[in-house]
Amino acid sequence: MTTVLVVGAHPDDPEIAMAMRMRWYALNGARVRVHCLTTGAVDPDGTAPRQEESRAAGTILGVDEYTFSDIPDTRFVEHRGEINAELFRVFRETRPDVVYTHFPDDQHLDHSIAAQEVTTVALREANDLTYFRSPYSVNFEPTNVFMGTQELLDTKEAALKCFASQQQLDMEVFRKLAEVGYRQHVHHRVVERFPPDVVYAELFRTARQIEFATRY
Repeated sequence: MTTVLVVGAHPDDPEIAMAMRMRWYALNGARVRVHCLTTGAVDPDGTAPRQEESRAAGTILGVDEYTFSDIPDTRFVEHRGEINAELFRVFRETRPDVVYTHFPDDQHLDHSIAAQEVTTVALREANDLTYFRSPYSVNFEPTNVFMGTQELLDTKEAALKCFASQQQLDMEVFRKLAEVGYRQHVHHRVVERFPPDVVYAELFRTARQIEFATRY
């Protein structure tokens, strides 16, 4: 069984970036764990709803385990040592084959630090490391385009609706990006050969992928 670990800085970061991909993994028999480094608030007050929203979204997507650290939101700079220790704990509990996290070049400092610290740990503790694109990623050039179906996008929409506290989540925007965002990276002659029922994309950049020649 493939074990997938998705590490986000905040609740809803993984779902925005790769809910279709997470659902695909779950449907294909992988064990999926999502870990957020913060509960979504600067202080402990009011974090329970964000965690409940995340776990509800995880249930829709088929996530096996949804966990949190209590790093204060927007305070990642002064908590890097704690972040590193938390990540080593999570990796050793999970023993992931595949790891996903933020792209390091990001306008949100929490995202950038999360990516750097996950990279440091993942290159020691996992085979494969892939970065997902967030709305604040900079200079992101995908090496992996995951094309999803209408069913997968509908499941993503249902998962994002769980985050009722986040009024800025506009599924119409995410739907349009899924429909057209990949076209700046994929030539139209390639797009023309896509299966007709896979028309929504999530974009990724591979940091490392290890393959084993176990059979010829």
